[in-house]
Amino acid sequence: MPPKIRGMTANFTSPASALRRFTLMVSGEDAIDAGLDQNEPPSGLPQERFLLGDRLPIAPVMLLGQSDLSVDPNEIIACLQPVHLHATRDHLILMAQSQIDLTVNESANLLQVALPFIEEDFGVKVLFQGQRDWFIPAGPFASLATHSIDQAHGRNIDWWMPRDTSEIGIAKLWRKLQNEIQMLWHIDPVNEEREQRGYPSINSLWISGIGKLADIQAPKFLGNTSQIYGDHPLLAGLAKYLGIPQQNEIHFSDLQNTFAWIERPESIWDNLRSALLSHELDEIEIIDFPKGQARHRIFTAKDLNKKSWAFWKKSEPLTWSEIISA
Repeated sequence: MPPKIRGMTANFTSPASALRRFTLMVSGEDAIDAGLDQNEPPSGLPQERFLLGDRLPIAPVMLLGQSDLSVDPNEIIACLQPVHLHATRDHLILMAQSQIDLTVNESANLLQVALPFIEEDFGVKVLFQGQRDWFIPAGPFASLATHSIDQAHGRNIDWWMPRDTSEIGIAKLWRKLQNEIQMLWHIDPVNEEREQRGYPSINSLWISGIGKLADIQAPKFLGNTSQIYGDHPLLAGLAKYLGIPQQNEIHFSDLQNTFAWIERPESIWDNLRSALLSHELDEIEIIDFPKGQARHRIFTAKDLNKKSWAFWKKSEPLTWSEIISA
């Protein structure tokens, strides 16, 4: 059993605190089996809801981070993403975009083929094309309930496809457009070349993140954060929206009053521990999501070693695995 960690259930202190704090957020999973309504999937990953609020305006936040456009805070925007659906015996599985190695040229060529169909059904022009993400005003699709690729990848897409909410028939309209684009891309030279190179075909289009910047409900403590670290696509846009500097790599000489969300948090624990012991930091806050719910824990230098009933033994430092599994 992991050692008991002092303060493991404590909430974060007042934003007005003058303590030198580093806040580390650890990605969680959706709590599908945590007593939620199983008739439909949970809305968003816990870290998505924590950073943006329950309305999950992922698309406009990502657009803000990837472009220099002036984004209307009240315009409802959707994110379109070319994807690969992997066929199994009885269902389709959505592959993560990091697994498909889509190039800039491939993305541009695929969009050029699909653009007339997209803009006809949406009734507007595409706002911006990134390498993996295309952004467009949601138009008639604004009421769809959708799920990000981060949440739906690796799973049977039947449960994760867009659903109607306030208006019946919108999900059917989306599937019609999706099917048209699938047929276009099936015979496209881009996919012929990819298959010759042994890469998965780009055989479908995913829609998600529908919302507007005015829907953002960021955690209050970020208002007192001087730096955001991490390379997740959400962070660049959220930092720009909040007016906070953001960079992908952590500078360990600049940890005070900063927030980080990185792919491998265990890789920086030794550096953070050293910063506490050398009094460069007063405390480290770890935010994680057991059973899909946000948990805040505060660690000071006194909390870095295991507590033992054998008082004559030298205490050992807590490992990252012990901390995160507590």
